[in-house]
Amino acid sequence: MELTRRQWLLGLVTALVGAVAVASYRAERATERLVRDLRAAADTTAAEPATDDELRDLPDPARRYFETVLPDDHRPVRTARLEQEGTIQMGEGDDGWKPFTATQHVTVDPPGFVWDATVEMAPFVGARVVDAYHDGAGTLRATVFGLPVMSADPGPELDEGELLRYLAEAAWVPTALLPTAGVEWDAVGADAARATLTDGDVRATLTFRFGEDDLVREVAGRRYREETGDEAAWVGRFDAYERHDGLLVPTEGEVAWRLPEGDVPYWRGTVTAFDYDTGRSRPRTERRDRLTSA
Repeated sequence: MELTRRQWLLGLVTALVGAVAVASYRAERATERLVRDLRAAADTTAAEPATDDELRDLPDPARRYFETVLPDDHRPVRTARLEQEGTIQMGEGDDGWKPFTATQHVTVDPPGFVWDATVEMAPFVGARVVDAYHDGAGTLRATVFGLPVMSADPGPELDEGELLRYLAEAAWVPTALLPTAGVEWDAVGADAARATLTDGDVRATLTFRFGEDDLVREVAGRRYREETGDEAAWVGRFDAYERHDGLLVPTEGEVAWRLPEGDVPYWRGTVTAFDYDTGRSRPRTERRDRLTSA
């Protein structure tokens, strides 16, 4: 029997919907595997709190920072989960800023993270963006309806860039910046210190600048920029500090390229929830205590 045009169209739509469903399922499973592998590799053994001896030899700005943000008895965080919302630059001009929601998984030993975000590109159209550093390698990919639309080329530039991101965002997990977590600190000035983290063959260095309140207000370094194929100055800013599970952490941030013509922001976000695991039988219950932003 000859199929009508309507039947052909219905069959085509059904096939397309099925293909999208399969692609979305596969993309979801791939992200779940990445998160599962990240967490499986983490050392979740409870560690002892930082001691005065551990902090004594640090540059003064770094030492004062830890004394400000860490309670005396707080065990180092082993894994963390952060919920975020904000806007990200996905195109030119003001119209290029798109809202996103994200979940970020973080491990400290070894250093790693998975940022799993949904970006609202248009009504009923969301891009799934996964940015990660795991097992010494970076990952950056985006899908729409499960179909790949962007993927960064693997290589040392991507690996270093993702470890730089991990180091910068360790302000959200401040015990990840301790020397026992592998971070080496060098003096820079009265209000700054240089942090270096080495993970196998990958190395990241950033300058942390602290405010009069001894909190991290800015991190700066150089990062590979795919648009130009070269390194450029890169900066992150933090604000709106709150107490979560005893840790004093920023809840607002902005990331920008620092170009000759000025800073070009491309990410602005708020952390709406923090879930820290210190290696005990269960994650510690968070405690919120809003502080006045500097």
